[in-house]
Amino acid sequence: QVQLVESGGGLVQPGGSLRLSCAASGFTFSNSAMSWYRQAPRKERELVAFITSAGTGTTYADSVKGRFTTSRDNAKNTLYLQMNSLKPEDTAVYYCKVPRLGVWGQGTQVTVSS
Repeated sequence: QVQLVESGGGLVQPGGSLRLSCAASGFTFSNSAMSWYRQAPRKERELVAFITSAGTGTTYADSVKGRFTTSRDNAKNTLYLQMNSLKPEDTAVYYCKVPRLGVWGQGTQVTVSS
């Protein structure tokens, strides 16, 4: 079955970096655009980044533009989110999603705090 497994979250100080991974299986990853979302406590889930199936096009939320970069390795069926210059307001559970299938991963917690 379709499965997405995020990893790489954790506790980091403001200004620090983390790289999230999303391992995909059960569908043709290389044919699928992918997205990253996040949900902070008591807030709506929001789109953070989107990447086309070939990885040639990306879009970002204004709040993360210039700090976050999404990429993918289609040979490894893996999606990445490099997060730099992290801020406390980036604290959230981060999810990957296959938009065309409507499938979500289980999420990984990112906490930015001193």
